[in-house]
Amino acid sequence: MTENAIEIATEGLKFPEGPIAMADGSILLVEIARGTLTRVARDGEISVVCELGGGPNGAAIGPDGHVYICNNGGFAWHEQDGMLFPVGRAADNQGGSIQRVDLATGRFETVYDSYEGEKLRGPNDLVFDETGGFWFTDHGHADECARDHGRVFYAAADGSALTQMRGEMISPNGIGLSPDGKKLHVSETFTGRIWSFDVASPGVLAEPPNPWQSGEVLARTDGYRPLDSLAVEAGGAVCVATMIDGGISIADQDGTLTHIPVPDIGITNICFGGADMQTAWITGSTSGKLFKARWPRPGLTLAFQQ
Repeated sequence: MTENAIEIATEGLKFPEGPIAMADGSILLVEIARGTLTRVARDGEISVVCELGGGPNGAAIGPDGHVYICNNGGFAWHEQDGMLFPVGRAADNQGGSIQRVDLATGRFETVYDSYEGEKLRGPNDLVFDETGGFWFTDHGHADECARDHGRVFYAAADGSALTQMRGEMISPNGIGLSPDGKKLHVSETFTGRIWSFDVASPGVLAEPPNPWQSGEVLARTDGYRPLDSLAVEAGGAVCVATMIDGGISIADQDGTLTHIPVPDIGITNICFGGADMQTAWITGSTSGKLFKARWPRPGLTLAFQQ
């Protein structure tokens, strides 16, 4: 697939992320800089579903049909040459949360905002498993002198239980499950690594190999290609949005990595939809565009995808 096969579905978005392909052909996504859950109609028309505040980031449909959102609490922003860049934590950031939006009413509620008495730092992306629970990453934030450790959590959709499964990660971002649900894939932004963890049972990761190694590295990018969110193909390949050298990095199950360029240095997410799951929707966040492409292979149908 080449850049010529990629079209602009809509533009004018304020740092879009977290796309969800809906059965009616529309796309739900967040606009982090606008603080909204937004719908992009089939003709590209943009409408706000819900004003969430903070920094809505990853999004997914849950078992109740509501949209669950990782809210990072809000970024500070820098605009340069017509592009928008997050540059650290917003001054009014009060911590992150997991939010739930009722699509019928446009109302939202907070499901989680802390773990064992400590505020969530910067929830980033999430994925539901077949049992109705969900995994999510807490990417954290940084300032001039320090960066939060990142974490991976498992949560009940009803707000009743939250468990940390991995800690001390470096900027965990995208998260997804293998087709059989036995592997959890997590991308780290600033290391360029894609981790794979064995799922021992729903919501539980197998013990790490040793205290220094939290899982297995499936692949890593070369040069400086920070990784963002991800989606999994039906065949098991992991497709990770890649920044600076903008595009999608595809890691096969043997760790072989290939790169498909997309014309934006801030490519942040990809999702799959359509009757055959071969329509890819890709967020170009720095330019505020939603791209559409015919993918060479079908994506994995997610649990509870509508």
